[in-house]
Amino acid sequence: MPAYAILALAIVGEVIATSAMKASEGITRLGPSMLVLLGYATAFFFLSQVLDRIPVGVAYAVWAGGGIVLVALVAWIVYGQRPDVKGFVGMGLILAGVLVLNLLSKTGVH
Repeated sequence: MPAYAILALAIVGEVIATSAMKASEGITRLGPSMLVLLGYATAFFFLSQVLDRIPVGVAYAVWAGGGIVLVALVAWIVYGQRPDVKGFVGMGLILAGVLVLNLLSKTGVH
């Protein structure tokens, strides 16, 4: 499987876990709490699988940046937490940084 596909699975796991954390109400509700644990276990498992093919700094930047943007999107859709203009600008800058790192930097996949 391509490295970035595995990294995408790590991002999905992290987004599920982080999004379920609010529903877990401080890890006091069993179902959402189990989803948090399973999501983070999945995220770290898949993240660890790509570190031999993607430099750790690049992998973490993509993982964190993708997670930030997707969690914000889920929070908007599920919890009605719409980012303001500055939030959108900030997320745009995060995405721009990830793109620069992957498209222009020489530290990408090897």
